[in-house]
Amino acid sequence: MRRDCDLLVLGSGAAGLSAALTGARLGLRVVLAEKAEVLGGTSAWSGGWIWCPGNALAAEAGIADPPGAARRYLAAAQGPDLDAARVDAFLENAPRMVDFLRDAGLDFESGSRIPDTYGHLPGAGTGGRSVIAAAYDGRRMGALIDLLRPPLRETSFWGMTIQAGADLRAFLTMRRSARSLAHVTMRVGRHLWDLARHGRAMQLRNGQALVARLMVAAQDAGVVFLTQAPGQQLLVDAGRVAGAVLDTPNGPVRVRAARGVVLATGGWPHDGARRAAQFPRNDCHATLAVPTAQGDGVRLAEALGAVQARDLASPAALCPVSEVPWPDGRRGVFPHIIERGKPGLIAVLQDGRRFCNEGLGYHDYVTALLRAEPKGAVPQSWLICTRAFQRRYGLGISRPAPVPAGPWIRRGYIKTGDTPEALARACGIDPAGLAATLADWNRHAARGEDPAFGRGSTPYMRLQGDPDVKPNPCVAPIDRGPYYAVRVIPGSFGTFAGLRTDARARVLDGQGAPIPGLYAAGCDMASVMGGHYPAGGINLGPALTFGHVAARDAAGRPDSEDA
Repeated sequence: MRRDCDLLVLGSGAAGLSAALTGARLGLRVVLAEKAEVLGGTSAWSGGWIWCPGNALAAEAGIADPPGAARRYLAAAQGPDLDAARVDAFLENAPRMVDFLRDAGLDFESGSRIPDTYGHLPGAGTGGRSVIAAAYDGRRMGALIDLLRPPLRETSFWGMTIQAGADLRAFLTMRRSARSLAHVTMRVGRHLWDLARHGRAMQLRNGQALVARLMVAAQDAGVVFLTQAPGQQLLVDAGRVAGAVLDTPNGPVRVRAARGVVLATGGWPHDGARRAAQFPRNDCHATLAVPTAQGDGVRLAEALGAVQARDLASPAALCPVSEVPWPDGRRGVFPHIIERGKPGLIAVLQDGRRFCNEGLGYHDYVTALLRAEPKGAVPQSWLICTRAFQRRYGLGISRPAPVPAGPWIRRGYIKTGDTPEALARACGIDPAGLAATLADWNRHAARGEDPAFGRGSTPYMRLQGDPDVKPNPCVAPIDRGPYYAVRVIPGSFGTFAGLRTDARARVLDGQGAPIPGLYAAGCDMASVMGGHYPAGGINLGPALTFGHVAARDAAGRPDSEDA
C-alpha cells in the first residue's frame, strides 16, 4: 500500500503535533503517524508548562523581560555546554511559535508568577517566561477524544488532572477556605458526572489540554492521523529523505513525503541497550515516559548516518520518583514535584544526612543524589516529614486530608514511626544519624533558617513553599510525631541525548552536514539546553518550537511569515 503527502511526521507528542499543525497551516498535505493506539505521547502526561521567553502573553500581562536577559541566563546555566546557534534559534522562534498557535485557535495562560529555577544567575526571570494551555472541555473534541491518551494514573485524581497554580492551591487549602472548598466541590462533582456519562475525564488541564487543543487544530487544518503505525524504514530518493515505510495492522504502508520527514517519536527512555550504556545507575532508574518511546526515531536516523549527541551534561531530564504499589499488584511511578519545597520536609540518605536543597529543581535533586551516594551503593533517599505535614500537603501519591493515608501505610508505601529513631529503623536509615539531622534542622528551622543549603533563598524556592508559613515559606520544624517517610529513587521524564541537529531542526550526519529532508524535534533532537534544566517547561518549549521550525523549513518558509 502507498500514500502520498508533502510532510510525514512520526510521533504525536507536542513536537510532532506542532510540526503537523504548522505544516498543514502553511499549505502542506501532512500525515502524522503514531506508534501507539492513541495520540499525545509523554506530552499528554506532562504538567503542560511551556518555557518560551519573550512570549506575547507576558507583554500583555505587563511583564517586561529585558532584551537579551534570557540569553544571558541560558549562557550562565549551561556554561560550556551552550550551543549558541540553536539557543539563539530557540529564543527567536519560541515567541513566534506561540503566536502561530494562538492564531491557529489555541488559548494559553501566562505563568506570570513562575520564576526560573536559578534565581541567583544573571538574566534569571521572575515570571512571564512560561505559558500553559488553557483548560479545555473534552466534549468539544467529539469523537476525536477517543484518540487522546488518557492521563497517567499516578499523577491524576481518579483520572482528573489538577493544574499547578490556583487550581492546585484550592485543593491544598480546601479545609481552610470556603472559596477553595467550593472550587474543589465543583471540580470533583463535575468529574464524577463525566466519569458516569463519558467514562473518562473531560475537564482537560496540563498536558491533556495542550495535546487536545493541538489535535483539534491539526484535524481542522487537514492533518491525517494514523495510529498503530510505527516507522519501519526511511525512504531515500536521489539522496533526500522522501518518506518512510510504516508498519500498520494491515501491513506495510509506503508513505511518500515530497518535503521530508520529521522525527518526533519521544526519544529512547525505554531502549534498554541505550539506557544501560548511558544512564547513570540504570539498574534502579524509573522513567515516566510512555512505553512506546523506545528510540525508534534515533534508530531510523542512525541508519542514514545520523549521530546521537552523547556529550550533554545529562542524558535525561531527571526527577525524583517513588515506586507505587497499587492494590491490583501493578507498580507505578510517581514524580515528586510539589511537596519537596514545602516547609517541614527534608530528604536524607541511608546514613541519615541531608544531601541537597530539597526545594530546588527536580533535576538538581537527582544529580545531587547520584553525587552523594557512595560508589556501588544503591542511589536512594527518603523524604522525611510528620503526619501533620502529610495531612496538609500530601506526601508522594498519598493525597492530603480528607483523603485517607491509611491504605498507603498498610501497603508499605509510607513508612511510619512515633520517634525519629523508630522511623529510621522502619526505613533502614541510621537512627543516630537521622536523629542528629532532625535536631540540627529543628534548631535552625525554629527561626526559619537553613544554613546548610539555603532553602527559601530564591523566588523559585519561595513559590514552591507555603506563603502562610513565616518567616520562611520553605522551612518549618519537624519535631512532633508520628513521623512519615517515602523512599525516593532516580527517575526521568524523558531523554535529552537525541540526534544532533542544526538551528533549523535538520538532522546532521557524522560530518556535521544536514541530511536532506530529515528533521527532528522533541526528545528525538538533542536537548537545546545541553543536558541542563534551567526552568520548568524546557522540554515542551523547545519541542513545540523546533517542531514549528522544522515544518516551516520543510515548507520553504523558514522566516516568520504567517500562513
